[in-house]
Amino acid sequence: MIAPTSQEIAARVKHFERECHRRGLRVTNQRREIFKTVASSKEHPSAERVFDAVRCTMSNVSLDTVYRTLASLEKMDLLVRVGTPEKERFDGDLRPHAHFICNRCGEVYDIFSPEVTTPVELPRLTCGEVKHVNIQYKGICKRCRK
Repeated sequence: MIAPTSQEIAARVKHFERECHRRGLRVTNQRREIFKTVASSKEHPSAERVFDAVRCTMSNVSLDTVYRTLASLEKMDLLVRVGTPEKERFDGDLRPHAHFICNRCGEVYDIFSPEVTTPVELPRLTCGEVKHVNIQYKGICKRCRK
């Protein structure tokens, strides 16, 4: 997995700050650090991993704060929740892509391929406007198959 470049991370953080200001939310150090931790990771970290990473630089952050912040960032469409209910992970890369989730180890892999990330053409929807498509493939990863 290739980590995002420093320019990609800076652009994501700038977008995060603009969205917070637009919605009347303060850009606190904790909120920024939690977002930046997810936005700079290609490993789709769990809330606990985000907590461990943020706690290294901000010892006063609580796990509850991390959970609440991740939920609010998801609600703001700044990150996506992927994985299974037993092992939820977070993705800060909002470019169109799908995910492969290993049923055995729970690892989440990005798939950047137009063949698997473009949903079939939807007929005119009567139920509402589509804002996000989350395509997840589940199976056994190469490492676990060995």
